[in-house]
Amino acid sequence: MAGASLGARFYQQIKRHPGIIPMIGFICLGMGSAALYLLRLALRSPDVCWDRKNNPEPWNRLSPNDQYKFLAVSTDYKKLKKDRPDF
Repeated sequence: MAGASLGARFYQQIKRHPGIIPMIGFICLGMGSAALYLLRLALRSPDVCWDRKNNPEPWNRLSPNDQYKFLAVSTDYKKLKKDRPDF
């Protein structure tokens, strides 16, 4: 086992202990979900500015109807009215 590659050792462990297959599945699901959420935060959040030259303040371009939170429990963003000045 000293000269076996990582994939071969992993396969041997799975053959020896098949109960770890669901655990590996849930770990992969959690890591994938975390990666997708971070990608969503990086691309859709008004706090992140990728292009400072063309859009230096992206949070000022949001209308009151834009929902940027992941989950809005009691707020209906379609009914909100503008209550802030234009810049």
